[in-house]
Amino acid sequence: MKSNIIKGGAKGAPARSLLYGMGYTRKEIDKPLIGIVNAQNEIIPGHMHLDRIAQAAKMGVAMSGGTPIEFPSIGICDGIAMGHDGMRYPLASRELIADSIEAMARAHGFDGLVLIPNCDKIVPGMLMAAARLNIPSVVVSGGPMKAGKYKGEEIDFSTCIEQVAAFQKGIIDEEELEEVARQACPGCGSCSGLFTANSMNCLTEVLGMGLPFNGTAMVHSGERIRLAKEAGIKVMECLEKDIKPRDILTLKAFENAITVDMAMAGSTNTVLHLPAIAHEAGIELDLDLFDKISEKTPYLTKLSPSGKHHMEDLHIAGGIPALMNELSKKSLINKEEITVTGETVAENTKDAYVTDNNIIRSINNPYRNRGGLAILRGNLALDGAVVKESAVAKEMLTHKGPAKIFNSEEEAVNAIFEGEIIKGDVVVIRYEGPKGGPGMREMLSPTSAIVGIGLDKDVALLTDGRFSGATRGAAIGHISPEAMEGGTIGLIKNGDIIEIDIPNRKLNVMLDENELDMRRRTFEKPEPKVNTGYLARYTKLVTSANTGAVLK
Repeated sequence: MKSNIIKGGAKGAPARSLLYGMGYTRKEIDKPLIGIVNAQNEIIPGHMHLDRIAQAAKMGVAMSGGTPIEFPSIGICDGIAMGHDGMRYPLASRELIADSIEAMARAHGFDGLVLIPNCDKIVPGMLMAAARLNIPSVVVSGGPMKAGKYKGEEIDFSTCIEQVAAFQKGIIDEEELEEVARQACPGCGSCSGLFTANSMNCLTEVLGMGLPFNGTAMVHSGERIRLAKEAGIKVMECLEKDIKPRDILTLKAFENAITVDMAMAGSTNTVLHLPAIAHEAGIELDLDLFDKISEKTPYLTKLSPSGKHHMEDLHIAGGIPALMNELSKKSLINKEEITVTGETVAENTKDAYVTDNNIIRSINNPYRNRGGLAILRGNLALDGAVVKESAVAKEMLTHKGPAKIFNSEEEAVNAIFEGEIIKGDVVVIRYEGPKGGPGMREMLSPTSAIVGIGLDKDVALLTDGRFSGATRGAAIGHISPEAMEGGTIGLIKNGDIIEIDIPNRKLNVMLDENELDMRRRTFEKPEPKVNTGYLARYTKLVTSANTGAVLK
């Protein structure tokens, strides 16, 4: 046992003394020590209830002959951090989460981990830690919340954001806006659409690091508690069989994750997180792989924000195992990959079938034959950009229009609300990348404002920042190189014509190379927006979005 390094033999007597002081018995000390990494807090609705998940996971470990030892992880709510300086921190916190778990696990000699996240950056941060540590680990998330209801329609968090713009425009009054706010998030859990949290919880399952239905079993359900107990049981089995994260997180496992991501049109943030997790596992995921897989993957589910269905609908229809089984009918899934169940993908999904083809379409009747995300390239995105193609109105799949340049999210939002954006414009928000932001702020406010005032079929938005999983419309993010590194997005001016061609994966500014070279020679990088604390250090170490914004 790895933990014998701290507790075994005569040299372990001091550590045993400290464990005795906390009430552990010698029998507990002699068992494998399993860290229960609990990201519970009282600021994220998806994390408010995680103590109950942790208790169930601890019970599973104890039932299987291990000693569970709980320790915490931080977590930031993207929705609450949205639209102000606080949004500089969520992506940067992903690295803090991975680093802190590494520190705790290495310092205390844990034999294995049960990792309990639920929302946005906490899920990839924990997966990064698991890959880095490479000790037996199982992820069990907290589960998605139910959709809200308003005037007989299902609504969710993105509805509330979009209604802010409707209120600003005078389309609804303050009372109606407040009622939408009361109904959009009816309880605990990760927000009910296929936003970043639920995308990553589903992909954790696909990667093989979470149990089947980790992504869709509902919050506060008996199924979710059973899943947590099973996670505790399975981490002990992984320890016994010596199944470690890097045995699971193979290139083929990441190909599976990208395939399912494309089939369900997950959040564009997955294009940041999957490469970052792969990096920790010693694997390089190139953006071109995402587009290659998208080209051959049919789009089978249309969940909010791309459609009207929510996570509870996906679960009832058969969940991720059924979706993977459907994709397997055209040999799109690598089925021999091992998972934390101790069995292969094929064994985990063989009895899973779609029960509602209105929610998970047949492989022979997709919404379309191409995946939900697209990677664009051109002189404006030499290293790539990302768009959720499935959430773009047909009218905006190709577009040409004049640039309206803003050097921060706040400038753009003010301009939208002041009526400065008109049909045909291409809103460009720059200096919001990993270095420039810093922290690559998620921008649901400007995209929702455009939707809320009814311009989502007429206006595009480009940024070197990123978007919420709840974003819809012609919102193209992750433009690399970012402005702070001298990328073309930092060179363009008001009125320059931007050409967007999503079907052909092109993103260009209509300037010749001589003009761009002249502008590059006169480009002056601005001073960093933050010069103290963690973000100042983060700015110096973070790589660009096309590499997953990892620290080097």
